[in-house]
Amino acid sequence: MLRNARHSKILEIISQKEIETQEELCEELAACNFSVTQATVSRDIKELRLFKVKGSKKRFRYASVNENEDGISDKMRSLFQTCVESIRTVGNLIVVKTLNGNGSNAGVVVDRLSYREVVGTISGDDTVLIICENASDAHTVCGKLEVILKA
Repeated sequence: MLRNARHSKILEIISQKEIETQEELCEELAACNFSVTQATVSRDIKELRLFKVKGSKKRFRYASVNENEDGISDKMRSLFQTCVESIRTVGNLIVVKTLNGNGSNAGVVVDRLSYREVVGTISGDDTVLIICENASDAHTVCGKLEVILKA
């Protein structure tokens, strides 16, 4: 019960304030009478599937995702559309180029999609490398990602 209340409070806090670090989130929770450690907050962030996006006042801030049936929310779809500059296949690989600092954001979206053709992903500052079993799978996934870009 306490965990559910804490999770609700975390979602409320990050929707109202730009929280950049786990320490800031601990302080905000403490101000709301939740006694937590950084380890607990770290676990909560993982369970809530929070991710960081560019902030308006701070460099980054935590954001939440409410999933749809396809595994990504409208916010994540919009994030993907905004940050991706190009997608291309190279054999069994897909290279997704993003705006600087958005490789990990695009990587989270790809991971959340859970395409069966994807063996794994590696995200950098401005690139996501998607590894598929073969070239045919890579072309299939590339087509699906292009549909998301144009949606």
